[in-house]
Amino acid sequence: IVPTNTWYIERAVWVIAGVVLGAATLLAAFVDPRFIIFGAGTGLASIVVGFTGFCIVGNTLHRLGMRHRLGEARTDWYFMRTDSWYLERRIYMTVGVNLTVASILSYVHSPWWLAFTGFVSVAMFWFAATGFCIMANFLYWIGAEPRLAPEYARRPIVAPSPAPR
Repeated sequence: IVPTNTWYIERAVWVIAGVVLGAATLLAAFVDPRFIIFGAGTGLASIVVGFTGFCIVGNTLHRLGMRHRLGEARTDWYFMRTDSWYLERRIYMTVGVNLTVASILSYVHSPWWLAFTGFVSVAMFWFAATGFCIMANFLYWIGAEPRLAPEYARRPIVAPSPAPR
């Protein structure tokens, strides 16, 4: 679950990526399969954000005055924090790899892979609108710590022992 009571860079990036991916999927399905290159580009951009923290769309929104929640102050540039592999960063990586592979497979193997890219597009909208994401819940379930909603971070299962006297 992520905050949905206000707009911030990371949430807007998910909506914009969902629009680009949805348009690429529809154009690849109904006009020309080569339009899926924009889906692969969305996936590759997501991988870059996961590894480096640098986001072209995030920087554009930053320049337009939008605030961030996962960014760090590096002069005038927006960079998502890369100090640990927290849940939201893992989402960027997982989505990026899946989108890139599915986009390539939709072009070289079967157009039915567009169903997957279409599903991810809808999931990006859903995540930005409601804060709910199936993949985020799975990553949380296997132990990824959220940064956008720290109140959901796991507490230690075993209480720490008191300090010796």
